Amino acid sequence: MSILVVVERQVHGVDELSLQALAFGRALESGADVHALAVGESGEALAHVLGAHGVSQVHVAEHEAFASYAPQAVARAAVELIGRLSPVVVLAAGTERGNEVLARVAALLDRPFAANCVESTGGEPLRVVRQRWGGSLLEEAELPLEPALVTVAPHVVAASPVNGHPAAIETFRPALSQEELALRVVEHVQTEVEGVSLADAKVVVSGGRGTGSPEGFAVIEELAGLLGGAVGCSRAVTMAGWRPHTDQVGQTGTKIAPDVYIACGISGATQHMAGCKGAKRILAINTDPEASIMASADYAVVGDLHEVVPAVSAALRKARGT
Repeated sequence: MSILVVVERQVHGVDELSLQALAFGRALESGADVHALAVGESGEALAHVLGAHGVSQVHVAEHEAFASYAPQAVARAAVELIGRLSPVVVLAAGTERGNEVLARVAALLDRPFAANCVESTGGEPLRVVRQRWGGSLLEEAELPLEPALVTVAPHVVAASPVNGHPAAIETFRPALSQEELALRVVEHVQTEVEGVSLADAKVVVSGGRGTGSPEGFAVIEELAGLLGGAVGCSRAVTMAGWRPHTDQVGQTGTKIAPDVYIACGISGATQHMAGCKGAKRILAINTDPEASIMASADYAVVGDLHEVVPAVSAALRKARGT
């Protein structure tokens, strides 16, 4: 019995959310043989990191198409590998790319697909619970095996090494048609990020419509700087043009899992909470004690962020003697 996980690579290894998907997959079938699919070159670099997370064999699809993101080509490579391995479950991280690739795999195989799963009780058919409507609804679903196609919602399980041996590496060249090569990223414009990135920050300080203006983010930036964190915002802020989309926390923005999330002047719409629900602690600052975010906050301050946030920053400076 085997499980296949489609992993996303980074410059220096494997995406954290793919490692979370591996942990989710290992829990599905105790003792199952775990395989991983990666695309690109230099697969040897993946042997130790994926082996440490329980992968017995890494299958590296090599093709010039994978010099950039080519979702239909990745899906075809996955389908080719599924045909050889006959895994009972195929998983990927519930990222934009993971969901897209698995959806395309499902279309090619004419199989059902469950996105953004948060738990599973295993069994045959595979029983899963998945997020709907930005996390405001949980749906129970059953999927037939061989294979069941699943993506794992970000931050619902921790990436957990098992001190496994280095994985074996197998390379193959998938047979790709011209149609499968046509869809690919041709240019990637990198946004300059100063300091810690939003996705990696241990502390995130976000502002919403309550900041009042682009200039209102000065107090947010000051507090984030004092805490060594990153600045985030709500969708209402990006739609108003006050901050770039790269700062947005939410279902259509960045999904984060900091140790502390400080939400200032944010109402707490479902789409926003879907992006920050992985936070270990949430502190909400809002003038409205009935704001939706208050129900999800571990700590709440009812007050004007333009008074509360500068007071917090001043207290931090005083405590540090600066």
